[in-house]
Amino acid sequence: MLNTLIVGASGYAGAELTAYLNRHPCMNITALAVSAQSADAGKLLSDLHPQLKGIVDLPLQPLVDVVQAAKGIDVVFLATAHEVSHDIAPVFLAAGCVVFDLSAAFRVRNASFYRQYYGFEHQHDDLLDQAVYGLAEWQSEQIKQAQLIAVPGCYPTAAQLALKPLIDQALLNLDQWPVINATSGVSGAGRKANITTSFCEISLQPYGVFTHRHHPEIVAHLGVPVIFTPHLAHFPRGILETITCRLKSGVAAQDVARAYHAAYDGKPLVRLYDQGMPALKAVIGLPFCDIGFAVQGEHLIAAAAEDNLLKGAAAQAVQCLNIRFGFPETQSLF
Repeated sequence: MLNTLIVGASGYAGAELTAYLNRHPCMNITALAVSAQSADAGKLLSDLHPQLKGIVDLPLQPLVDVVQAAKGIDVVFLATAHEVSHDIAPVFLAAGCVVFDLSAAFRVRNASFYRQYYGFEHQHDDLLDQAVYGLAEWQSEQIKQAQLIAVPGCYPTAAQLALKPLIDQALLNLDQWPVINATSGVSGAGRKANITTSFCEISLQPYGVFTHRHHPEIVAHLGVPVIFTPHLAHFPRGILETITCRLKSGVAAQDVARAYHAAYDGKPLVRLYDQGMPALKAVIGLPFCDIGFAVQGEHLIAAAAEDNLLKGAAAQAVQCLNIRFGFPETQSLF
């Protein structure tokens, strides 16, 4: 039984993560924590997230002393702001904990990335080199050895799962950059109140055009340039990405299908559509990424759907946990 601490448990992804770990037979939730300044400190998690009433009625403890909080802990999940993860992850690592970070603080091995896109100076180049990017279907061998796992962002997870098999098999004509049109539910903006993400204020629109933080994360890990346009939509959760690519001359639909099946057959949390395209209703509340595609001539349109709070955050974190410690990969996810 592994003792685990969840920091940032009050948020949407944190609550989903807590529910998964609460029913995991090999995990013991020692404490749930929030920042010392949080208005949620002292409240029960189930008061904030009533679906957990009678299931997880633990208090949210203020994280005052990180060194003290790390004592007796085997595994830490950080569902925290990027700057917070940056500051506290080294303390937990020094205490011997395995750290799963759901923020972006260690996702890209380039300190200037954080200055440009996240507005802070990264002080831990050594940890950037040490961190393993937790795209579970592609990084399982590295995850098995890691002490610090940087769980990918929600948009990058769907984009990379859809594109990596095609890029790795050299099926795309990359003179035409893949174009990713991605639409997310409002829960991706987090639980903190904000007028621009208030449900009554939202109308479907693109945002962060050419400036979204997930764009360089996608490019860094795919190794090819893309056009990425995110959209905020008037629904609570889920991501649907429609990706337009150009195939190399002579590449057929059968080649695309073979590439996807070679990559994901035996991978339990990616579901492939041999016909038709995925819809959000197929993945909401579930830990899957669903992928479909269509080919006409040299044009390929792929679509990927996931729950942004699950495969895009909490479920992928638990999937990485299971890989890291040799548990069944989908343990507690169903």
